[in-house]
Amino acid sequence: MRIVVLGAAAGGGFPQWNCNCAVCREAWAGRASAQTQASLAVSADGEHWFLLNAAPDLRAQILATPLLQPRRAGRDSPIAGAVLTNGDVDAVAGLLTLRESWPLSLYATRGVLDVLATNSIFNVLHPENVARHPLQFGKPVALATRDGQSAGLILEAFSVPGKVALYLEDGRIEERLAERSENTIGLMVEATRTGKRLFYIPACAAVDDELAARITGAPILFFDGTLWCDDEMIAAGLSAKTGRRMGHLSVSGPHGSMAAFADLGIERKVFIHINNTNPILCAGSPERAAVSAAGWEVAHDGLEIAL
Repeated sequence: MRIVVLGAAAGGGFPQWNCNCAVCREAWAGRASAQTQASLAVSADGEHWFLLNAAPDLRAQILATPLLQPRRAGRDSPIAGAVLTNGDVDAVAGLLTLRESWPLSLYATRGVLDVLATNSIFNVLHPENVARHPLQFGKPVALATRDGQSAGLILEAFSVPGKVALYLEDGRIEERLAERSENTIGLMVEATRTGKRLFYIPACAAVDDELAARITGAPILFFDGTLWCDDEMIAAGLSAKTGRRMGHLSVSGPHGSMAAFADLGIERKVFIHINNTNPILCAGSPERAAVSAAGWEVAHDGLEIAL
């Protein structure tokens, strides 16, 4: 299985267009590398590629990734489909880039597909060209090429603690933080030929026993690296929200993701969906040194992995 990180940053990218916080200043000054919004591309054969989330930056990501560019005359694309982990803007807005009458498969939970169906702008993805495939927990799906042949990948969706997208929040949101539902999911992608498995969890509010058991011993995990600490946005003077209120588990601290995954035997651990305020984006920071010492990598645009 081949994996390409199309984007490593959280919503808004890095640097964020209207932010001059201490971390973004490093990027504006050219001392840290800019990153687009989080997405992976995966393939078993290098010919047929599936997007894991469709970021608003998708067109720029395709321009930066020759593997995803047309190869034949006329309309052509090696992108065979997209899989969505939630209905957040930074996970679905890139679908609008894929509107030029090209056959694709779209995989998401029924809840997320219903969100798209109720927003008429997504009608540009006409069902005649873009087939919708509802994902059900506990029911793996064989990904297929446009001609119906096996793409060599098995996909399984599973719920993780999280919350609904910001634009879908209601008055009960405080009661529903870190709930399990169809609104926030993780993905397991397995190569049928080798049995190697990739776990992709770009948004997660907590690591409970069920999640820990599922990913123990995984060959590779891409996990929510949004914030270094829970009050990061507040300390930067950018928001009144904690990481918990945003539906994200922090990287650091005794209850953070580094501590939660320390003893699970995961072979390769990579932070992705990293907020523009998070100092792990800066290669020379103490925080980057800390995650490296704990056995974690920090994703970056263009990172390629063969599994």
